[in-house]
Amino acid sequence: MSSKLPSVLAATDEEIQLLLAAQCHIGTKNCDKQMEPYVWKRRSDGIHILNIGKTWEKLVFAARIIAAVENPNDVCVISARPYGHRAVLKYAANTGAQAIAGRFTPGSFTNYITRSFKEPRLIVVTDPRVDHQAIREASYVNIPVIAFCDTDAPLKFVDVAIPTNNKARHPIGLMWWLLCREVLRLRGTVPRTTDGWNIMVDMFFYRDPEEVEKQQQEEAQAKAAAVVEEPVTDWAAASAPAAGGIDPTLATEGGLDWSAEPTAPGPTDWAAEPAGTGWGADATAAAGTSGWE
Repeated sequence: MSSKLPSVLAATDEEIQLLLAAQCHIGTKNCDKQMEPYVWKRRSDGIHILNIGKTWEKLVFAARIIAAVENPNDVCVISARPYGHRAVLKYAANTGAQAIAGRFTPGSFTNYITRSFKEPRLIVVTDPRVDHQAIREASYVNIPVIAFCDTDAPLKFVDVAIPTNNKARHPIGLMWWLLCREVLRLRGTVPRTTDGWNIMVDMFFYRDPEEVEKQQQEEAQAKAAAVVEEPVTDWAAASAPAAGGIDPTLATEGGLDWSAEPTAPGPTDWAAEPAGTGWGADATAAAGTSGWE
């Protein structure tokens, strides 16, 4: 596969394998007239196959354009497609660009009264068909447009088309990751080595909220199962006296000898008056002085 790029910017075998593994070369059954130069062949089932070499060339070309913008915040990355939300946010966090993930507010580029009004010098969109509103407004105010385009993508008002599969989450995440890495390399932020950038491509992939919640529950259950139970202390055994009965120190402290046999109580004479109380005499005297009958 011949390339017009300098050898330092040419794709390595590992990068080609990544593009193929993520199915970036798989197009659609429909093909726009302007996307024909990027199509390599058509399969027997009608699916168009994109030329991976041209995909890489246009990716590097787009990265060189983005790196030429002096202020990184003047670049706006847009994705109304849910599969690209996480990717554009991660791209913006790593390169300093502005991100619009989700619905594009009409007037963001043309109506300065709008709260979300922006004046970028360049925009990058995930899908020209879904992000058509942003591309149309960019054309009104002369903002250049870079777009990831599938074989059926309309190229109206698109200045740089990067041919790739933009329908699945893996191709979208990988292309944004590669674009982000190439921009950082051209800026000199990241060295051009295999392990120069430690951000994994998984960070750019869309994650289903239900899958995330399920994964968090599994992690919580695994953590609960991994907690080592504390050994239960046998307080009854710990507080039991040593062999031999009562602690001998009690005898020296004037304590009672509890080890002695308990004596059986004798019969109690309930008729006898309690000694030393004198309740009978006192009660009689009190009755005589108070006049009780």
